[in-house]
Amino acid sequence: SGLEQSELPVRLPRVRSIMAEPDYMDGDCDELIKPKKLINPVKTSRNHQDLHRELLMNSKRGLAPQNKPELQKVMEKRKRDQVLKAQKEEQEAHKKRSDLEVELMKRQQKLEQLELEQQKIEEEQENTPEFVKMKSNLRRTKQEVDEEERTT
Repeated sequence: SGLEQSELPVRLPRVRSIMAEPDYMDGDCDELIKPKKLINPVKTSRNHQDLHRELLMNSKRGLAPQNKPELQKVMEKRKRDQVLKAQKEEQEAHKKRSDLEVELMKRQQKLEQLELEQQKIEEEQENTPEFVKMKSNLRRTKQEVDEEERTT
C-alpha cells in the first residue's frame, strides 16, 4: 500500500544490475555441468526422518522433550523435597501439641532407636564368624565361674 506499482519495477532492475549473474544461466552452454544441490545423508536417513516426525507430533500435542541434564533434575527434586519438609515442619509447629502428645512422641522415638540398635546387634551377630561367637561364650562362662568362686 505504501509502495506504488511504478516504484516496484524501478527497484528490481537496480538489484539485478548490482548482482553478478552466472554465465551458465543463459542456456547457450549445454556442455557445462550445471551445479546440483548436494544431498544431506543425515536428513535422508530413516532414523532422522522418524525422529523428526516424532518430534513434530510431540510438539503438536504439547509434549516437549526433556532437555534438562540429570544433575539439574536431581537438584530440583532435592529443592522440592526441602520445601515440602519445611512446610511439614511449619504445619507441625502450628499444631501446638499437648504435653501428653510430646511425651508420647519422645517415648516412640526412644523405642524406635532401641529397636534399631537391637537390629544392628542382631545383624552383627549373624555376620560374625562361628569361632568369634564361641570365644565370647567361653569368656562369659569363665566370668561366671570366676564370680561364683569369689562369692564362695
